[in-house]
Amino acid sequence: QVQLVESGGGLVQTGGSLRLSCAASGRPFSSYIMAWFRQAPGKEREFVGHINRPGDSTYYDGSVKGRFTISRDNAKSTVYLQMNSLKPEDTAVYYCAARLDFPGILAREYTYWGQGTQVTVSS
Repeated sequence: QVQLVESGGGLVQTGGSLRLSCAASGRPFSSYIMAWFRQAPGKEREFVGHINRPGDSTYYDGSVKGRFTISRDNAKSTVYLQMNSLKPEDTAVYYCAARLDFPGILAREYTYWGQGTQVTVSS
């Protein structure tokens, strides 16, 4: 098992930046595919991006590609989400998630979840 704790959310103006962190504990972090999802009020949880185990391959949803970057530090058991050029439509609770098998883009494919961190982008 792995436990995940997100941090770094907050309030930012349109065009600003934030970096989210997700710290893991438990089973060796490098075993997991890591992903970020987000959920806005009244909407389903949606895929943001994922990163492979060594951290040299990422994949993003088209809505964030070119603005968001996922990275990981396996020595620190932490995955990051750097968010630039933020827009009001990026406002959501952001979750990190982990799975052992292979990368996926559906929330139901991920086994472990953090509690989420709120990101609010003001216009």
